[in-house]
Amino acid sequence: MSLPHALLTALLEQPSAGLELARRFDRSIGFFWHATHQQIYRELGRLESAGWVEALPAETGRGRKKAYRVLPAGQEELKRWTAESHDPKPLREEFMLRLRAEAVIGPTTLKADIERRLALHREKLALYRKLEEADFPGEDASREVQLQHLVLTAGIMFEASWVAWSEKALQVLSQPKP
Repeated sequence: MSLPHALLTALLEQPSAGLELARRFDRSIGFFWHATHQQIYRELGRLESAGWVEALPAETGRGRKKAYRVLPAGQEELKRWTAESHDPKPLREEFMLRLRAEAVIGPTTLKADIERRLALHREKLALYRKLEEADFPGEDASREVQLQHLVLTAGIMFEASWVAWSEKALQVLSQPKP
């Protein structure tokens, strides 16, 4: 996934000023595709130069905000990109290497790090479940809403699997080394 495509998606959902877009991004797409506000503003400029978005006429008055909307060329680019086929990315997780190292040199302080990470995963899982309860209460939802719910469901499953894995890892690390 790329940041330009994430921004095109967010702007198609709702044309926005940069700050509003960055805040919305943090509360939704940002859960699975991180970008700083600075990166978002920089990318908006690139999207505008590419002819994929345009700035709407600024509101008059102090503190005018420049809002953006997606142009037909941006919609076509998003359709092209969405139609691409990609293989799943192989797992590349430094933490797994640290666990393998623990196996041969341990015990180390890895257990404390797993406990810290477990707390973070539990916190994120609770947030995702709270969002699910608030944003997806019924089953009679539109296709668009169902697809958005699927994204959140993937996040819930991801966090739940890390919680379960971390609990298992802590059990193993609690065993005495022979």
